[in-house]
Amino acid sequence: MHIKILAFSILLFAQASVLFAQDLLTQEEAVSLALEHNYGIKLVNTDLEIAKNNADILNSGYLPTVTGNAGATFNRDNTEAEFADGSVTSLQGAESSRYNASVDLNYVLFDGLGRSYNYKRLKETEALTELEARATIENTVLQLFTVYYNVAEIADNYKAISETFAISKDRLLRAEYQFEYGQNTKLDVLNAEVDINNDSITMMNTRQQLRNYKRDLNVVLGNALPNTFNVDTEINFNTIYNKEELKQKAIANNIRILQVDKNIDISKLGVNSEKSAYLPTVGLIGSYGWNKSDNNAASFVAVSTTDGLSGGLNLTWNLFDGGSTITRVKNAKLNLESQNIQKEQLLVSLERDFNNTWDNYHNRLNIFRLEEDNIRTAQNNFDRTQEKFKIGQVNSIEFRLAQVNLLNAELNRNKAKYFAKIAELEMLKICGEILNVDF
Repeated sequence: MHIKILAFSILLFAQASVLFAQDLLTQEEAVSLALEHNYGIKLVNTDLEIAKNNADILNSGYLPTVTGNAGATFNRDNTEAEFADGSVTSLQGAESSRYNASVDLNYVLFDGLGRSYNYKRLKETEALTELEARATIENTVLQLFTVYYNVAEIADNYKAISETFAISKDRLLRAEYQFEYGQNTKLDVLNAEVDINNDSITMMNTRQQLRNYKRDLNVVLGNALPNTFNVDTEINFNTIYNKEELKQKAIANNIRILQVDKNIDISKLGVNSEKSAYLPTVGLIGSYGWNKSDNNAASFVAVSTTDGLSGGLNLTWNLFDGGSTITRVKNAKLNLESQNIQKEQLLVSLERDFNNTWDNYHNRLNIFRLEEDNIRTAQNNFDRTQEKFKIGQVNSIEFRLAQVNLLNAELNRNKAKYFAKIAELEMLKICGEILNVDF
């Protein structure tokens, strides 16, 4: 049994050394990879390109339309013609043909400024799409670090469990030696074997959990990483935030506020666009045409050809359309009012969310500090217990309890550390500052 456990422990530590010898993926590198390879960001960038195309001058209605037309007609007729002098001409299978070609231009000179407002709406829609892209990037960065810190937490846990396993292995060896020399009973050896088996199972589960979280992180990064990598477990906290300054940043930079402001601008242009239907439309038309006719013998003219330019202006004024324009204008104004109400509601929610994330961050930061104090207490308790265990003043159960308490304190500290960091990022996301984080 001793040789079996020793071999298994060597295997576990070999795997642990491989885990901690892998290439380090820094936080800055993770952000860079996500921006380049994340599929959600790629998709929103495609939407942004579509919005840019829609806001181009080619889609504005400001440019004229030019149309080319051409045609040809062939006839084969049986004709009988009687002329004024009484003569008669009879033709069988007489052939005639006609050809035409033209280039037509149509340009709207004035449409009640509707075209202008629509073009501005397209530009504002492009800007709104850019904000939606930013929102996607912010959400992706928060998702990235949530998974990144999950990996970091499990890596820290694995390290702590490995240290616990090493202590348990040493305890088993000591118990076996003491049993061989008659200094303790077989019960101590069996207890040590049970504890080392439990620690082995915990290590195996934690290692598998670490692999799973790394795969999750790689998915967020667009599968841009090899299978072997590690993450940075060093965490820095900013403890000098000014609450009022952050609150003002939230009002000015929060992505949802910026989006509703942009929707208000688009709605205002929508009202003006609908009002443009009250005004007339003035258009310019122009054409260059060519026509040729090859007539049969019964016609006075055998061949005729014409070509030339034509142009003109037209005016269209829809004096009354049954009230549909009035209805559209009213609805556009109501839509604008709805956007303003949504902004008021959003500002109230934003203040609540900001206060929640502010308190949550500082609460978790305080918990992390308390957990660090617990670590020092648990470590001190374990060190004292271990010394007494070696000289036989405490039994194996008391020693194991101190060992488990130290491990639990380390696991709780790790969880509190990364919870606090994620809470900080959530607060910065509310303030529109998550993309400006200095790692």
